[in-house]
Amino acid sequence: MPLSGGFTLTSPEFSDGGAIPRRFTCDGDDVSPPLSWSAAPEGSVTLALVVDDPDARDFVHWVAYNIDASLTGSLPAGWSSSPDAAPQGVNSFGRVGHGGPCPPSGTHRYAFRLLAIDTVLDIDAGPKADAVLAAAAGHTLAEATLTGTYRRGG
Repeated sequence: MPLSGGFTLTSPEFSDGGAIPRRFTCDGDDVSPPLSWSAAPEGSVTLALVVDDPDARDFVHWVAYNIDASLTGSLPAGWSSSPDAAPQGVNSFGRVGHGGPCPPSGTHRYAFRLLAIDTVLDIDAGPKADAVLAAAAGHTLAEATLTGTYRRGG
């Protein structure tokens, strides 16, 4: 995978390695968290976002693709359910869009992976994460990762 080259992904709601607020989980409003990025490499045309839980065999919580790389560098809270959202894929809950953290036990990690891509991905509507990642292979200029944690009842 290409190096980040300064490409970073952050959230104003949680720090890298920090706890994801309840609002963005199945125990809260279950809305997508706000995200911001910087230093997308020159030549970036679109971005793709895959959020999964490596502690639950890479259970996918959110897939979005063909996000316009010329956007302001951020997505607001709740963007997944917004009419302004980019195309989204099917998560492991079997739904299109964001499905918040909902671990069955213990503290789980959630990896937000943002890929800077040099093209518009030509894939069928409602893809799963593996289809987006396969389409992005060979076109990914950089990847930025943000990891959050969540523990139910905590």
